[in-house]
Amino acid sequence: MRVGVMADSHDRIPAVEELLRRMSAAGVGLVLHAGDYCSPFALGPFRDLNMALAGVFGNNDGDREGIKAIAAVGVGGELYDSPHSVELEGKRLLIVHEMSEAAVHSVEHHSVVVHGYTHRREVRTRGDALIINPGEACGWLYGTPSAAILDLDTMAVEFIELTGPEWDESRRASEAAADRTEARG
Repeated sequence: MRVGVMADSHDRIPAVEELLRRMSAAGVGLVLHAGDYCSPFALGPFRDLNMALAGVFGNNDGDREGIKAIAAVGVGGELYDSPHSVELEGKRLLIVHEMSEAAVHSVEHHSVVVHGYTHRREVRTRGDALIINPGEACGWLYGTPSAAILDLDTMAVEFIELTGPEWDESRRASEAAADRTEARG
């Protein structure tokens, strides 16, 4: 079974939509999300692409009740406070926003830990647990929207990155600053 792994969407609908399209094309039917959707409308791509969702809230999720309501209607989504355990294919997976929310013994009793918060991609192990941060789906901080696909049979992780000038927010910010400077001239 292949599952999507996503975090830190921060309302960037076009990036979330494209990442979900790529996941769907790769045979993913469920996404584990480690929080920071931000607003209820951020779940629109999950609904529009009929992608199931299991996730936790992050520290920037404002309208949690609204987000839960959207997830419950048509998305096939279940959202919880962080941390939260799920079982898939006989494996226990822990979803947290910040790693500090998970006790060390809890991490060690899971096959996989999915987290976000830092916006940086990471794959590492702690004991027998595979720890995955898919990076930032939004791309706001580091310029490249990203997510991952986890194969639960092989435990292989494949990262998905949206590259190209249309996704590079750091480049756009630099160009906008240059344009403002030039306009003042």
